[in-house]
Amino acid sequence: MPHDISLISILCVGFVLAFVLGLAAQRLRMSPIVGYLLAGIIAGPFTPGFVADQELAPQVAELGVILLMFGVGLHFSLRELMSVRAIALPGAVVQIAVATAMGWGLARLLGWSHAAGLVFGLALSVASTVVLLRALEERRLLDTVRGHIAVGWLIVEDLAMVLALVLLPPVAAALEGTASGLGGTGVGISLLVTLGKVGAFIAVMLLVGRRVMPWVLGRVAGTGSRELFTLCVLAVAMGVAFGASEFFGVSFALGAFFAGMLLNESEFGHKAANDSLPMRDAFAVLFFVSVGMLFDPRIVVEQPLEVLATFLIIVVGKSLAAWGIVRAFGKPNSTALTISASLAQIGEFSFILAGLGLTLGVLPPGGQDLILAGALLSIMCNPLVFALLDRWQAREDARAAALAPSPELPPPLVIADHAILVGFGRVGSHLAGLLRERGVPLVIVEEDGELVARSRDAGFLTVRGNVAAEAVLAEARPELAKMAIFAIPHVLEAGETIARMRQANPALSILARAHSEGEVRHLLERGADAAVLAERELAYSLSEMVMATPPFRALRDQPRVIAPATGGAKPVPDPDTASAA
Repeated sequence: MPHDISLISILCVGFVLAFVLGLAAQRLRMSPIVGYLLAGIIAGPFTPGFVADQELAPQVAELGVILLMFGVGLHFSLRELMSVRAIALPGAVVQIAVATAMGWGLARLLGWSHAAGLVFGLALSVASTVVLLRALEERRLLDTVRGHIAVGWLIVEDLAMVLALVLLPPVAAALEGTASGLGGTGVGISLLVTLGKVGAFIAVMLLVGRRVMPWVLGRVAGTGSRELFTLCVLAVAMGVAFGASEFFGVSFALGAFFAGMLLNESEFGHKAANDSLPMRDAFAVLFFVSVGMLFDPRIVVEQPLEVLATFLIIVVGKSLAAWGIVRAFGKPNSTALTISASLAQIGEFSFILAGLGLTLGVLPPGGQDLILAGALLSIMCNPLVFALLDRWQAREDARAAALAPSPELPPPLVIADHAILVGFGRVGSHLAGLLRERGVPLVIVEEDGELVARSRDAGFLTVRGNVAAEAVLAEARPELAKMAIFAIPHVLEAGETIARMRQANPALSILARAHSEGEVRHLLERGADAAVLAERELAYSLSEMVMATPPFRALRDQPRVIAPATGGAKPVPDPDTASAA
């Protein structure tokens, strides 16, 4: 294949394979990450058929790292961490230390260096954010004590891995130098220089970036151009990451993380997160595909014991350490087991660390293969681990209080004859306020944690999670509701949920939001009673304002006509008729 279309080949084949296999994994109730990694394996050099350009693949993966870390920064929640800091901070640190020690021990048994053991152990110690949050959300645990501890634990792990990415190069050099009998003075100086550069970068970001970036976003938002705002967000993420590497010598990952974290503090942080989400998701998929290209599946056959040992460290060793730590803090067994199950897998940070280890020349290629094999197996097995936990929890609940719900789970909503409002963004929050003023009982369904907090602070009954999930929808009690209003702009997600709501309650009145005639038709076909075309309603409201002004007030009672430039007269449709769905 000609070199000039190698990038196009990676993008086209990567997206197609990732979609097909990711969808298959989703259907099998596994994380789509498994499908993305398998797509990379198929496109890699170790399997027959299409082989992607191995020089371009790491650069595509690096773009994915930048946007992944930018997303981590955008969703960094200091409030979430502080609420459970007493257990999450020491617990995560101890668990990382124990898991790293186990990985280091296995690496030494395999004859690897101390530096390779450190990278390998760190990679096995950190769980996947995507897998953990999805598992907790499916079981309605995000708003429980167990969920808060797990998310806080995850935040500490992420922060520890960001720090590891910064310090790993000088620390690995120190370990390699010690093993070679070299003096540590030069390595110590290198470590101090690295810390100095990181300190300088953080100082610049806090003193300058904290003021400049929100100001720039505000100016761009003032132009009213959505594409310019999205481009500005991506430019900030990429520009800060590149500048951090070029001018301060720190990793792309740290630069992108700080850019996201500082944008999260600004008033435009939520909009920045939403607008950049499609691009972040796309390159995150390519990141996992690129990682899969590096995996040699023969290791499963040639080194089964090493793969099994790696898998057991992730699923058994790390989980037992987490269970013991949580129990030592006096938490109940259900909390300890939930934390253990949540952490019984590895993901995106593990791949980033493995890639850095290869770049530094301290981790052998076989080490990355073991990490990838452990990730694939642990992510595939994680639903089974949670299924065992669910069965145990059901038995405990039955034994404790005759099938009474666990006190940690949110109690079922006691409400009837209410309206379900899906989405608490700009449209949903205003609509909720208007409906409350008119005495309409409301249940809000919202996925974003920050918006959930705002909704609850405003006094609304709020269900957290994706409304397309069966458990989330059931908690909103559609069978007892009178009406459902979809204020979210995601028409496919709304359409699927509308169909399920209609099955649960055929008498339910359902209103939805659309942005095109095609979306209106889709929503009506799925069971909506009416779909409001946002642009049309805006035009109608503006026309009413125009006709209420003194120059045109006298025309309100006259026949409504327009005179095109070509001459003639044409009646304008009645606004009430025009705005009907």
